[in-house]
Amino acid sequence: MTRDTSSQATAAQPATVDSHLGTGLKTRHLTMMGLGSAIGAGLFLGTGVGINIAGPAILLAYIVAGIIVVFVMQMLGEMAAARPASGSFSTYAEMAFGHTAGFAMGWLYWFMLVMVMGAEMTGAAAIMGSWFGVSPWIPALICVVIFAVINLAQVGGFGEFEFWFAFIKVFVITVFLVISVLLVFGLLPGTDFVGTANFIGEHGFMPNGITGVAAGLLAVAFAFGGIEIVTIAAAESENPRESIATAVRSVIWRISVFYLGSVLAICFLMPYAEISGAKSAAESPFTVILGMAGIPGIAKIMEIVIVLSLLSAFNAQIYATSRFVYTLAEKGDAPSIFARLNAAKVPNNAVLLSVFFAFASVGLQYWNPAGLLEFLLNAVGGCLIVIWLVICFSYLKLHNELERNNEITVRMWAYPVLPWVTVAMLLGLTALMLFDPSSRGQITSVSLVCVVLVALSFLTRPKKASH
Repeated sequence: MTRDTSSQATAAQPATVDSHLGTGLKTRHLTMMGLGSAIGAGLFLGTGVGINIAGPAILLAYIVAGIIVVFVMQMLGEMAAARPASGSFSTYAEMAFGHTAGFAMGWLYWFMLVMVMGAEMTGAAAIMGSWFGVSPWIPALICVVIFAVINLAQVGGFGEFEFWFAFIKVFVITVFLVISVLLVFGLLPGTDFVGTANFIGEHGFMPNGITGVAAGLLAVAFAFGGIEIVTIAAAESENPRESIATAVRSVIWRISVFYLGSVLAICFLMPYAEISGAKSAAESPFTVILGMAGIPGIAKIMEIVIVLSLLSAFNAQIYATSRFVYTLAEKGDAPSIFARLNAAKVPNNAVLLSVFFAFASVGLQYWNPAGLLEFLLNAVGGCLIVIWLVICFSYLKLHNELERNNEITVRMWAYPVLPWVTVAMLLGLTALMLFDPSSRGQITSVSLVCVVLVALSFLTRPKKASH
């Protein structure tokens, strides 16, 4: 048994070192890319939805979701620090369970991000089109071309661009949290101490009971999705193992603080009855609260921040999808043309494929009936459940092997107890989705996609690792 496992590790190990790709990403790039990918328009526009469902008790749902993501990322971080790979969890799934698992996870993640990319650009283009009085497809086309150029250039340039994109969002949230604290304590001119009047209020901490919290969990469970890009990008960093260790720790805790801090501030400063989902920047709880501080033009500022959030996520998703296609092509799970690199050591054909499908998905959303955008966003949840579960099982299979080989630099806590607790929490979340009529379709559609991908895996011939 030991001999077989070691042999599998030896064969798989070279696939985890993408030495042909560029190495221009720094730790600060990875950290900000992780933050930027998880902090999207959903935080600024969608936070009120969960609060409306569960009241201030939505904090419990965010804490549960945060714990799941922290545990999943710590497991992924352990594997990625030991064996950096641009294929990330797809590569580890293949190491643990073979070709079919790696193929299915790689293409499932690509499929999920392509769906999200179209939604991100559609939302951004609609706002930009209203600014300039033009059809949304015009700013969409311009942005896609710009991002294609950015992603075709040396990876260090992409990292720097994404760093400043994400920095703007992080700066706005930090300012929001500082102003919120001042408002809560009545420290700004013309404001009074708020106390817990809104936080408890006439409706109480849990106005819709435990069922409301459960429904709220479904609404916020996937808010943190996107931070896995840290482990995808790490293969192109200057020191992958150290960069992952630093970036994973930084991202998971900062994300938790930003989300929980923002939700806490909204619950303290806005009456429960006035909080709901926002259809525009002007209706965002962030805009309302910053407006309390008398900041002029705050609705327009938030509109710009929301557009930047969407574009930043779109840019990062082009990067992530292109690296997954590159890795799949290197393994023989995609046409070899997508494994070719340009002079900047960037997989240019893989980038162009992502750009093509990104723009195609934007066009598809304009052509299809109303409600498709909501459907595409909802489907993301089902994909993430599968990916997170596979990360857990891959970790449980590979941990002892990494331990024996003395490869571990980032360590998941309390093995194997907490990994199995994470699996149980994810299965519990799946059960909630199955009992919720609005979420049940996600499980069905993603199951269908997985079956198709598993079937397709038998049509490919993976390359054998060479030394």
